[in-house]
Amino acid sequence: MANRNMQPTTTQSSNSPQPAEPSTDSPASEQTPANKDDSGPPAEPSPAAGEAEGVAEGSEERPTKMTLDLSSFRRSGEKTFTQRSRLFVGNLPLDMPEEEFKNMFAKYGKITEVYISRDRGFGFVRLETRTLAEIAKAELDGTVLNNRAIRIRFASHGASLTVRNLMPAVTNELLDQAFSQFGPVERAIVVTDDRGRPTGRGIVEFTNKASARKALECCTEGALLLTSTPCPAIVEPSEHLDDEDGLPEKLLPKIPRFHKEREQPPHFAQPGTFEFEYASRWKALHEMEKQQKDQVNKNIREAKEKLEAELEAAKHEHQLMLMRQDLMRRQEELRRLEELRNQELQRRKQIEMRHEEERRRREEELMRHREQEEMRRHPDGFKPNYLDNVRFERCLR
Repeated sequence: MANRNMQPTTTQSSNSPQPAEPSTDSPASEQTPANKDDSGPPAEPSPAAGEAEGVAEGSEERPTKMTLDLSSFRRSGEKTFTQRSRLFVGNLPLDMPEEEFKNMFAKYGKITEVYISRDRGFGFVRLETRTLAEIAKAELDGTVLNNRAIRIRFASHGASLTVRNLMPAVTNELLDQAFSQFGPVERAIVVTDDRGRPTGRGIVEFTNKASARKALECCTEGALLLTSTPCPAIVEPSEHLDDEDGLPEKLLPKIPRFHKEREQPPHFAQPGTFEFEYASRWKALHEMEKQQKDQVNKNIREAKEKLEAELEAAKHEHQLMLMRQDLMRRQEELRRLEELRNQELQRRKQIEMRHEEERRRREEELMRHREQEEMRRHPDGFKPNYLDNVRFERCLR
């Protein structure tokens, strides 16, 4: 956030106040009587004094102007022309032309989305970065135009969502990645405490309202999980609060109730008085509210701890179930492989038996062929060979 106490840029314009020139009637320019009566010779100026006077004269002739590089007000990786750099300008003169409105913000860099409602006296303008918008707001807020002091505030972001129930492992980048599926995201921030520890809450700002509406509807109807833990992100519309400018005295309407409430200055109620009695009752009511909120927070915290314990137990049981399922799957796979192996062995055994039978058949064919050859060669003196004798003995048995 830009320094609200930083000095305005020293750029000279036609309507900026000019520095007053030194008067010739100043006491330093008058001669005293002692100087008049002094008849001594004038002192000769030293060379160093002459050089100093020359430098002073040169500086008077050429006034230096400080120039600022507007690109230095842009952070690395910062998106430009976002809703966060959009300003609301109120109490404008009703006859203010748009060109004059643009020129009022011209020295703060490029501007877009210039809008003026002349009948109602307000307008909007969007600058390049948030820092430049803060500088413009700090310098121009309260500027008098046509006897009207303009009011400048940051415009509310209509496409901003608050995300709760975030796990500690969620970062800005992961939040941006998770919500980019609904539309272009301008900014995604995980809110941390003063020590940089995540608070479980985040802010997501979209470019347009349609994307924000889509994200809100989808996360309300479904359960968006940002990590492996089944803890859904709770998405709600952001509440726009002004914690920078607050409520100045000049903006509060001076109605009769205001004057009645401001009849007495801030003071402590004296014991035994009407004020002290009701002030004590108010304090007791706030104390009761605090105790009830503490009790509700305690109940919610205990419920969360119980849910986390149940979640851990369920995760452990789920892992055991997955391991059992994996073991059963492996056993089934092993049994199937064993069956395939037995089938393969049976098939090979059958193939071997067929091969053996084929070999025997071929041997018998060969022996029969030889016997026939022998019979053709010796038709009269044929004698059965040993194989025939064996076959004959088998038949007898």
